[in-house]
Amino acid sequence: MENITTIIKGCINKDHKCQKILYEHYRGYALNISFRYLYRYEKAVDAVNDGFVKLFNHFPEFNIGADTDNEKILMAWLKKIMINTSIDALRRSSMMPEIGGIPEYVWDTPDDSNKADQVLLYNDLIAMVKNLQPNYRTVFNLYVIDGYSHTEIAEILNISVGTSKSSLSRARNLLQSGIKKMEDATACRM
Repeated sequence: MENITTIIKGCINKDHKCQKILYEHYRGYALNISFRYLYRYEKAVDAVNDGFVKLFNHFPEFNIGADTDNEKILMAWLKKIMINTSIDALRRSSMMPEIGGIPEYVWDTPDDSNKADQVLLYNDLIAMVKNLQPNYRTVFNLYVIDGYSHTEIAEILNISVGTSKSSLSRARNLLQSGIKKMEDATACRM
């Protein structure tokens, strides 16, 4: 990929070549973010495309800094746009559980340096998070993975702070229960 600052400047000037380079380079990153909120692959892809449209439309607002900081700033901005776009998609579907699955190849796996059992645990945890009800999954992702506070989550989702806290608590309890069942099943096999 070319220098990120050059690509950003091109996107600010609505250069389609630069937009294409940026899209192709960060599409996977954006998909991983959307998949944490949207269960169906097609909806996540739609959210990513909508998010990139928003990103490109608002690029003139991007404040170019030092070359070393531009990518970090861009990725944080892209992450925020993808989270908000995914949540908007959930709102449009009334946060109803979606039918269908996400192909396994779209999930990032831990580095190859990790042991096989860590990869299995990671995949099991991702599967458990994916199976949470959308409201629990959304609060869990916003709080645990994306680092939002309960006040920010309440504002984003238009719920009370108490609802955010109870949804997180319920998500954690369900995940802990799933881990316990997994551990018990593993212990029985040994």
